[in-house]
Amino acid sequence: MPANFSPPGYRWFHFFRNAPTRVGFYTGVWLSLVFVAWIVIANRVPFLEPLARQRNAAAALLLLLIAGMPVLRFLREPADLLISGLLAWSVMTLAYRILSLKFVLLQGYYSSFHVFVLGAVTYLLFATLSWIGMIVWRAREAQGTHTSR
Repeated sequence: MPANFSPPGYRWFHFFRNAPTRVGFYTGVWLSLVFVAWIVIANRVPFLEPLARQRNAAAALLLLLIAGMPVLRFLREPADLLISGLLAWSVMTLAYRILSLKFVLLQGYYSSFHVFVLGAVTYLLFATLSWIGMIVWRAREAQGTHTSR
């Protein structure tokens, strides 16, 4: 078997060779799965209603941990962090939009646009902090290379 063998249909997934795209897409899928599970359990499993506060806290914590994956992966690459984060949040917003067709009260809390903007601003904030951190890191690194006589 040749080393450069690619299965049929592999060209369709060529964009997954890019690390920010791959991490963003996978993170978005996981965010969507957790969010869908959270909404379905909250609305279709009535015997867990006494544990609603714990359920919501656990789901929100899990969403935060998963949403932090692009931040941790691309902490020193602000542009990749922003691309990955925006792609992940776009996939999650698409899941929110689809869920809001079935669960109509979701749009009463936040519209799909508001959900996207909340995530986009958060990832933009982390990318900006990463960018500033990289500037400071490089400035200190450059300052350490100079010798004083």
